[in-house]
Amino acid sequence: MTTDDVGYQVLTADTAASYVASRPELASLIDTTSLARVEEVGDGNLNLVFILTDTAGRGVVLKQALPYMRLVGPDWPMRPDRARLEAEITSVHARVAPGLVPDIYGYDPERYLIAMEDLSDHRVWRGALNEGLRHDGVAEAMGRYVASVAFGTSPLGMDPEEQKRLAASTSNGELCRITEDLVFTEPYVDAGRNGVLPANEDDAAALAADAEMVAAMGLAKWKFMTEGEAIIHGDLHTGSVMVRGSDPDGKPGAQPSTARAIDSEFGFCGPVAFDLGALWANYLIAATRGAALGDAVHQEWCLDLVVNTWTSFESEIRERWPNRVDPRVWHDDLLEHLVAHWRQDAWLFAAAKMARRIVGLAKTSDIETLDPDVRALAARAVLSTARSAVRERIVDSSPTALVELARSLQPT
Repeated sequence: MTTDDVGYQVLTADTAASYVASRPELASLIDTTSLARVEEVGDGNLNLVFILTDTAGRGVVLKQALPYMRLVGPDWPMRPDRARLEAEITSVHARVAPGLVPDIYGYDPERYLIAMEDLSDHRVWRGALNEGLRHDGVAEAMGRYVASVAFGTSPLGMDPEEQKRLAASTSNGELCRITEDLVFTEPYVDAGRNGVLPANEDDAAALAADAEMVAAMGLAKWKFMTEGEAIIHGDLHTGSVMVRGSDPDGKPGAQPSTARAIDSEFGFCGPVAFDLGALWANYLIAATRGAALGDAVHQEWCLDLVVNTWTSFESEIRERWPNRVDPRVWHDDLLEHLVAHWRQDAWLFAAAKMARRIVGLAKTSDIETLDPDVRALAARAVLSTARSAVRERIVDSSPTALVELARSLQPT
């Protein structure tokens, strides 16, 4: 698609440098007359992404929204204003969770383009997990991130009128509709975008025929659509976390691990537990990959991430609780109610995320890069965990119980 087709300048690797040079707020960040790298690296589902680095090692990232979903192409049109949402939400998250999201240098509303911090010294966490690498402390950092956002962008930590204005400005109906369809609905109906290996066709059919699972997904979809608690990330998984610091053999390295949550364009005022469940689901998928490959050590390390994220989340929420905006009737009993509510609903959303990553559109490389015979067993284990989770969450919603459930269903 060309510039003329979309009605605004579409950057290319040839024009990215001149664009940076033309923007005073960006020109001081790197030397565009002495560039070592200009590369288009957008391998995600939605956008163009360019990395520019000068010979002194300074860098900047340009992320431009196209008027369609990149994964599908022009046949799936989308409003490019999602770039504004990502810039605004990332900036808000940077204020309440400093150091856990990339810095935003500027937003160009005429080109739907964000300039942000270069994280080339980081890597995508999913890829590292696929290689069996360990980044100790990242799960805990993501727990703090979700908790900081939950408190700092909800009425617990914001003036209620300001919070309502923020909720309105980050209303994100188009991308929420994608989640509502792809995560909660389409895995259970024939929408034309599902797909599994032949060996998993019976598993997919059993998922769609599981009345209790379908009812639970209806509840999860209702909660997603109606529970406006905080300005959540909306698509928080191991593919949207950048990490740094690890021994190449998978052992803890001398350099402490750091983490940044990226790609918050699906963010909106939604249920806090959705981000937790998304992380949990991806940890369990990573653990299933480890089990399928016979790497029991990595499997157990990935399973531990579930508890690590929850423990960090709960600790951060409890630490911030004394600073709530209105303690007059928000007593400690409300805190206990919220913690229990988020913990149980995280199971529900984790189940939704696990199932869609096996049956629906946009799968994960954790499973998809396995050999077909092993992949079928791993996919079956993930679906079994999802179906069991919606039942067991009522019995015991502790993250430890979810880990035990997943462990019992791992492929052997």
